Amino acid sequence: MALNNQKKDVSKYFHDTLTLMKNYRDALWNVEVAERNLHAEFHAAYGASNKTSFDDLGLPNPHLEGYAQSVSRSKKMLSVIDSSVNLMREKHKKGELYYWVLYYSYLSPQRYENANEILYALDGKGYPLSLRTYYSRREEALSILSSVLWGYTSTECNDILDLLFVD
Repeated sequence: MALNNQKKDVSKYFHDTLTLMKNYRDALWNVEVAERNLHAEFHAAYGASNKTSFDDLGLPNPHLEGYAQSVSRSKKMLSVIDSSVNLMREKHKKGELYYWVLYYSYLSPQRYENANEILYALDGKGYPLSLRTYYSRREEALSILSSVLWGYTSTECNDILDLLFVD
């Protein structure tokens, strides 16, 4: 398979920031539930105190170890997203606006019913936007976040990469 085709296949699956953000709340919830279940299962199996962690005991249990590694990987991915959003917020000239647009659209603990509720929340933060401007700013924010998350492997940089990797 040519490098160009490989790159497009990879981008299709790994560089979809919109899908990543749409799933953020569910992923956060799932990690929290999985972590609680892991702790409950661990403490039930080993009778350890709540302050003792699985790593501290060093007990070989492939099921719990695999479960713990999965939870850890998910938490690290969520941490990467959070760090990227915060970097965009702190460093980009429109970072604060973009942060709040992404926060109310994808990151807040509660999901807003519709765009009008998001517009109302943004207005409360000092960002009165029309519906059209909101969608435009959300698109911009996702694009900036995509550049932070993926760097030059982001979809928007495919043209640059195509020039660099001509067959």
